Parts: sequence; C-alpha cells; structure tokens
Amino acid sequence: MLILSEKQIRSLYSMKDAIQDMEAALIAYAEGEILNPHRTVLDFPSKKASALYMPSAMEPIGKSAVKVVTIFPENPNQGMKTTQGVILLSDSNNGEHVACINASYLTRLRTGAISGVATKRLAKENATTVAVIGCGAMAEEQLQAVCEVRSIKHVILYNRTVDKAEAFGNRISDIVPGFEGSVAIAENADEAVARADIVICSTRSEQPVFSGASLKPGTHINGVGSYLPHMQEVDLETLQRCSKIVADTIEGVKDEAGDFIIPVNAGKWSFSVLHGELTELAAGTIAGREADDEITFFKSVGAAYFDLAAAASVYEKAIKAGVGTEVEV
Repeated sequence: MLILSEKQIRSLYSMKDAIQDMEAALIAYAEGEILNPHRTVLDFPSKKASALYMPSAMEPIGKSAVKVVTIFPENPNQGMKTTQGVILLSDSNNGEHVACINASYLTRLRTGAISGVATKRLAKENATTVAVIGCGAMAEEQLQAVCEVRSIKHVILYNRTVDKAEAFGNRISDIVPGFEGSVAIAENADEAVARADIVICSTRSEQPVFSGASLKPGTHINGVGSYLPHMQEVDLETLQRCSKIVADTIEGVKDEAGDFIIPVNAGKWSFSVLHGELTELAAGTIAGREADDEITFFKSVGAAYFDLAAAASVYEKAIKAGVGTEVEV
C-alpha cells in the first residue's frame, strides 16, 4: 500500500489538475458511471464535532474509495487541526487496497475545484472582485479556484475575528502565487459583499453571515461552509434574489444544507426552486449564466466521488513520479 502525505500531494497535484478532474467526474456521474451512496455523519454534540464516512466507486477508472474525515472545531485550542481525514483507495478490478492518502488537504482542494467548476459557468466573465467571508483553511482553496477561472484583481476579506483576516491577507502571495491585485479587510460582511462580483462563504455559522440586500446585481456566491442542517450562511432574501441556485447534489443538500432546510421547514422556500445539479451544469444540460445582472448561488455539501476522482488522480501521478511510502499491511 502506498502512503501519501499532504506535502507529497501538494508536490504532485495543482488546482488546475483538480478542476479538470472534477469536470470529468461530474460528467461521468451524469452518464451513470459512478456509485455514490449517501454519506454517514456521526455527531459528537459535546464537542460540536462530527465524523463523516463517504464511500464511492468509479467504473471508468477502476477504483473505489472510502473517505473518513473528522471535524473538531475546538481542536485549534489544543494545537491540533480542525479537520483530519484519510482516503482508502482500492482497485475495483481485484479488490486490492492500493493507497492510504491524507484527505484533509485533498478535501479542501477538491471542494475548491468543485466551486471552480461552478464559478466558470455561473460567474460573470469579467468578474474581478472576490469577497471571502470566513478566513479559515477552507477559504484558501476556494480563493485559488476562483482565481484559476477568473481574472481576479481585488480580494476583500471578512472574518469574525479580525486577526484571522489579517493573517490570511498577509499570506495571500502563498495562497495565490503570482497574485498582484489589492487585498482589503472589511469591517463587516455586508460591506465586503456589496463590493464583490463573487462571494465565497466558508464558515460554520448557525446564522446568516450577510444580508441578501447587500448583494449587487450580477453577483455569484459559492457557499461551502454550512454542511449540517442547523448551519446557515445565507439568508432567505439571498435565496429569493437568486435567479439560479445550483447544488452539487440535490439529495445531499436536502439532507444536510441548513441554508435550504431552515427556510423550507419554516414554509418560506421550496427545493423546487433549485435550477439543478452541478453535474447537469458541467454536462451542459442546464443553462449557466445567461445575463450579467443575474444573481447566482452554488451550494456544496460534498460528495464522496469528488474525493475518489482526486485521490485516484493523485495516486496515478505518485506512481509515475515514484513519490510516496510503500508499506505492508
């Protein structure tokens, strides 16, 4: 079995690679070539934490995988990472377990890449300004992906704790190598959103983090932070102002996306409003942006086959490059 660390993955695999792999996987899913059972979530209320178990199989590449990822928000107080995970990659032709891959970074990368696929099709072509709401680790790859598919000149940061936004801004050249635009820190989320062409939301908030009234016409939103039913990053007004709302998977958001579940349970919104799934957008069976003044929203809670597609690609690159540690198990 090949063991691959985060450092080794970073040396092999770029955001550009990940976006290409996600586009291919989305189309394969649309063509019925992927098995993707719904994930199992175990909650640990005393820690406000959770563990996610995510299996999948992809016939075209002859691989299957199970990802286990834990999210413990109190860990940084003990000098530990919030998110930790591994992917067990198997050969679906003979059942051999071929690799154990660090999943924490790869999860952030594929989540960013999925948002990149959505942004390519939903954001304005001439979008230049991004607001980053929530400056944690997940936001880094989200920003990388947006910068990969649009010519971004201005980044506006907002975080509940200003120090975290400042630290993110100080690392911008590491997060997005070659970025030569401006970086500003907003006093509040509404101020950041009001100036943005693209909004990135990656928080664990249980209350909307900005007012939908602040959105200017033509804005695209990527929402990746609220992945449990009690979490909510966007308000009802945001949903009502959107002309197109796309989910990574409709089944997933119906079960897990508090952004939708909370207003649905209040009788104020309906899943019938959804424009469709990202698979349909990638395959071209539903329309992307059709007018410059449309407000669009992409909501992602994740799917196991995203991890499988990235892990399988990393594994192949590692074998070719002779990277990784071989162990007997």
